[in-house]
Amino acid sequence: MIPKPQLSELPVLQPRERVRIQKVQTLSDDWYLLRKTTFDLRRRDGTWQTQTRETYNRGNGATILLYDPDRRTIILTRQFRFPAFVNGCADDLIETPAGLLEAASPEDRIRAETEEETGYRIHDIEKVFEAFMSPGSVTEKLFFFVARYSPFDRVSPGGGNRAEGEDIETFEIDIDAALGKIASGEIQDGKTIMLLQYAKLARLVD
Repeated sequence: MIPKPQLSELPVLQPRERVRIQKVQTLSDDWYLLRKTTFDLRRRDGTWQTQTRETYNRGNGATILLYDPDRRTIILTRQFRFPAFVNGCADDLIETPAGLLEAASPEDRIRAETEEETGYRIHDIEKVFEAFMSPGSVTEKLFFFVARYSPFDRVSPGGGNRAEGEDIETFEIDIDAALGKIASGEIQDGKTIMLLQYAKLARLVD
């Protein structure tokens, strides 16, 4: 009997060598694009397995944490999120500013979204990482940024785009108080938790 190769001995397969698309069906093309795909996946032991998955394509996005290291404060937003509401979230979600790229670069989009949502006009931004937020079903990759701000950078009230149904509250909060809201459950948004923890680990506001 030929011995089964150990995992470390198996070749690392590129995505195009591992996946053979068999059928793609569009289930919805209304707000965003929902597809059902049947494909063959080459497993690590070399065998092929037919699988079916649904993917929700809403494009990629960007998010940012505004921080003032001198006053140890950050800027967050609060808004109603219907998907969270139907899953038991009775309160508006506390979040970092964010938006979909819509053909813009991540840097350009997050500058525009920040001003639209918060009223702060930022210039020098730093990209810190990228992440797939729900890779089991959503195709979106999120670009994470941080940027310094001061009270003098606010040029408008913000509030979001009314025509898109946005009704966004902007508030300033001490970084330790914000971290405390993660522990208390008041902050439940994934991207916001990630950026707050990054700020703490990177000592942005120490």
